[in-house]
Amino acid sequence: MDNRLHASVLGNGPNVVLLHGLFGQGSNLASIARALCEEFTVYSLDLPDHGRSFWSERASIQGYAQAVASWMTEQQLPNAHVVGHSLGGKVAMQLALTEPDRVRKLVVADIAPLAYAPSHQSVLKGLANVALQNCSSRRDAADILRETVDDEAVVQFLLLSLKRDEGNVFRWQLNREGLSEAYARLSEALHADGPFAGDTLFLRGALSDYVKAEHERHIARLFPHYRLETIDNAGHWLHAEQAQCFNRQVVAFLR
Repeated sequence: MDNRLHASVLGNGPNVVLLHGLFGQGSNLASIARALCEEFTVYSLDLPDHGRSFWSERASIQGYAQAVASWMTEQQLPNAHVVGHSLGGKVAMQLALTEPDRVRKLVVADIAPLAYAPSHQSVLKGLANVALQNCSSRRDAADILRETVDDEAVVQFLLLSLKRDEGNVFRWQLNREGLSEAYARLSEALHADGPFAGDTLFLRGALSDYVKAEHERHIARLFPHYRLETIDNAGHWLHAEQAQCFNRQVVAFLR
């Protein structure tokens, strides 16, 4: 079985690993990668079941974290700063909790180490509908997605994971069926035997409800050396909506 993770690399300096969110790919974090690459060696990973990385048999946060740890071993990276957004933030936190020696500083973007209620049913249905239609154009796929997904930004985000096959049909590059089956597991709270002792920066969007005030006690229990900052005029995709502010805070923290 091929268990390789795809990664793109920029820059030179201390190592930073970037982990994207659900249904995404490493290129989603291109802005922060460019901001960091003047001072750091930046690895933008495709998580398992996403982008050009392998498809897992039974996806989970713990399995994803172990895949990242194994990739670091293969790349001879004893440790790195780790930056994760949304699902990637949960994977980054799980890595820090499970194998703390691998994580120097940790940045978590708009997610907490808690269980979340289902909120992607419309996306999963849209992905399935596109898969059934054997679309020969992105426009057709977009129209099908819009039947269940009412946020145009999300539609355009999802279209990034469509690739044309040899028969001129657009197929999902991500593991749609595997992610649908694993969705409840990927939404679970993190598993931890003890806290992560390293410095941790949590960034949340002021317009997002993913990281609430009542979540801080859970964050503090697992990440006692944490700082929580709020980015104004940003929702869940704070790294894209307020890229300059997001990048500035991340670079300053890791520097």
